Amino acid sequence: MNTELSEDKSFKKSVLLVSTFAAFLTPFLTSAVNLALPSIGKELHANAISLSWVISSFILTSAIFLLPFGRLGDIIGRKKVFTLGILLFTISTFLIVFSQSIASLIVLRIFQGFSSAMIFGTSMAILTSVFQPGERGRAIGINITATYLGLSCGPVIGGILTQYFGWRSIFVFLVPFGIISLVFIQRKIKTEWAEAVGEKFDWKGSVVYGFALASFMYGFSKLPSSSGWTFIALAILFAVAFLFIENKISNPVFDVQLILSNRIFAFSGIAALINYSATSAIGFFVSLYLQYLKGLDARTAGLIMISQPIAMTLMSPLAGKLSDRKNPGTIASTGMGITASGLILLCFISETTPNYIIILLLLLMGIGFGLFSSPNSNAIMSSVEKRHLGVASGVVGTMRMVGQMMSMGIAMMLIALYIGKQTINPATYPGLISAMRSGFVVFSILSVFGIFASLARHEKFGVK
Repeated sequence: MNTELSEDKSFKKSVLLVSTFAAFLTPFLTSAVNLALPSIGKELHANAISLSWVISSFILTSAIFLLPFGRLGDIIGRKKVFTLGILLFTISTFLIVFSQSIASLIVLRIFQGFSSAMIFGTSMAILTSVFQPGERGRAIGINITATYLGLSCGPVIGGILTQYFGWRSIFVFLVPFGIISLVFIQRKIKTEWAEAVGEKFDWKGSVVYGFALASFMYGFSKLPSSSGWTFIALAILFAVAFLFIENKISNPVFDVQLILSNRIFAFSGIAALINYSATSAIGFFVSLYLQYLKGLDARTAGLIMISQPIAMTLMSPLAGKLSDRKNPGTIASTGMGITASGLILLCFISETTPNYIIILLLLLMGIGFGLFSSPNSNAIMSSVEKRHLGVASGVVGTMRMVGQMMSMGIAMMLIALYIGKQTINPATYPGLISAMRSGFVVFSILSVFGIFASLARHEKFGVK
């Protein structure tokens, strides 16, 4: 019996280790590549629009495929989809090292986004399959901690690698980790999870869903132009068609009843979308504020900004563990309230605000986000039947990606409104501070709505 218990613990540790590395991978790469964009642009002779697609192509592709791959994992096996995702991610990462043009780099970033969706569409579902209620929150907390650790380490390690070895070294750095993960999976994780085996995959719904999400995210990035509103309208039409299709077939890629009949799942998903929409562009605004309005160099600005992900990293495992014993919705709502408080205070910053105040506000919001994310993910994953775990995992990732895109869309729309197409210079600083303050007001309002969405699920929390 003791041998079986030891083997069970070893197996769980192996699953947690692999999924934790996967959770670290994408945020590390994203934050590191963000820092390397000037070097990439210089070497590959890329303009600002092309460089923006180095980031956007990855986010867009990941968001489109997260839900379908989550569902596919439920049907053919989550380990199978997860392993293939790690393999394709490692191959595309290796090939990027040899990119000779911005076009080839963007194409390979699309493949990275595709494989990332395979990883994140199944990793949370695998964790939920392995860890039972009472220990699940802690495991999810550790997993999400790895995400914030990736965000924290990306600028530091990526900056060192880019400065001394060039931007390609960032991708070289990750290849061995991908290979080690593949070997580890094959040797240590023999179990497969596929509770929906035998059910048909909904290709029609997946395609319509992809068009709806792509139209929405592209349109939102183009607001407030007329083309942006056109794509948003097109996205709404695709979304209506998607819901109609899903309501008619027996094995949908997304079971509409999860929203209509599962209060915890529905409001937890809405809360996640609002939270990411309200927080993802904070770093963008604060980075511009510190480097332009405060006149700090990139290194000093980075050291100030790292305070937020550090707070997230420290808080997430504690919040996840707490959500095993207390109502996850209550903890997540508290976190959302703390985040809203920090955003409201950010509305009053000026060019003369001391740097320590900025650090304290970033720490406050980091604590709030750390308290929200792990319990909210635990609430989503624990509210569905096992055959829907892949879909739930895909929803967690999709809410993050769409929220990030919406948050940046709001930020860019305000920049366009207050500054236009001018470069940021001393003459446009008043417009920049106005755009920032307006952004923080919008994000504060969103956070308040997020609190109500989070509280709305507060019926007795149960695990299926």
